[in-house]
Amino acid sequence: MGVSENYTAGVPAALQFGAVMGCAGDSRISSASRADYAAAAAAVLLAGEQAGKVYELAGDDSYTLRELAAEIAVQSGKAISYENLPEAEYRQALVGAGLPEPIATLLAESDTGASKGGLYDDSKQLSALTGRPTTPIAESIKQALVSVE
Repeated sequence: MGVSENYTAGVPAALQFGAVMGCAGDSRISSASRADYAAAAAAVLLAGEQAGKVYELAGDDSYTLRELAAEIAVQSGKAISYENLPEAEYRQALVGAGLPEPIATLLAESDTGASKGGLYDDSKQLSALTGRPTTPIAESIKQALVSVE
């Protein structure tokens, strides 16, 4: 599933332009922080009987990009909206923001995959492995806002 920091990396742009852009529609994203994924990897490495096991790791909670924008707005005190664009327009916006075309294409295709449910999972396997809840996106946004200041 998704890494929360991939989404919170856009906080500075959201603050600058007053919008989170994407093409995921209102599909849900079950991201977790890099620290959550690292803790799960450590748990698997330390556990026995792991040969052949496959885990679908995701955050405990999910959100839409519209909800992500709303949370950035609440925490920053600024008006932030979600602009849902067609994939080609989103890719072009990313290129216009300075991303290399292959990266922009990858991100736009990932959002399109999210729009089809590709980044949603409610199995809670990650928190079961670590023995603790995953980091909520609100906490990841809080950390991103601190680094912007």
